Amino acid sequence: MSFAFKRFVLLLSIVSAFGSDKEKPFDPGPISSYSRRQTIEKLTIAADPLDREEKTRVAFGKLNPNQYGILPVLVLLQNDGPQTLTLEGMRVEYILASRQRIEATPAREVAYVKGVNKPNVYPGPLPTGIPRGLGKKNPLRAWEIEGRAFAAKMLPPGQSASGFFYFQSPHRPGSVLYITGIREAGTRRELFYAEIPFE
Repeated sequence: MSFAFKRFVLLLSIVSAFGSDKEKPFDPGPISSYSRRQTIEKLTIAADPLDREEKTRVAFGKLNPNQYGILPVLVLLQNDGPQTLTLEGMRVEYILASRQRIEATPAREVAYVKGVNKPNVYPGPLPTGIPRGLGKKNPLRAWEIEGRAFAAKMLPPGQSASGFFYFQSPHRPGSVLYITGIREAGTRRELFYAEIPFE
């Protein structure tokens, strides 16, 4: 085997290692390991606000969304009942102790909140007359924001699902995560709401 070929193989292995690290799946662990959880009609729901850097680093690497006014909340569901559940109408709100309700911001819109994505613009000499942006790279465009967002639409019996919801708020003691809109797929009957308190 020639020296050049060995270098080429080494280079390929380094590139593939970096690529696989970027897409490394986030493992939230078993739902039973979360102290903030509630069971409703054999559906267990757990939630964890990632409000400290040591917690966000596990899911988002160097990015800490809290620094940009975004609180990521991990939500886990485990269906131990006999019915498939539909999550298409699931609604998640972050309710402050003052009773102010904050709706989850869709993951695809996180990069555009609070002016984080406003570029510096000047009317450059483009043929179309469209201003050209000179803004710095937006850290909230990281693939983890959308890639790790809660995306499940159905939850069959015996299955679990997890992902992040994003709120434009700092974490506040005494807040509550309020979840509604989960239904049985066959009957369309809505399950009772869940309220998970955060300290």
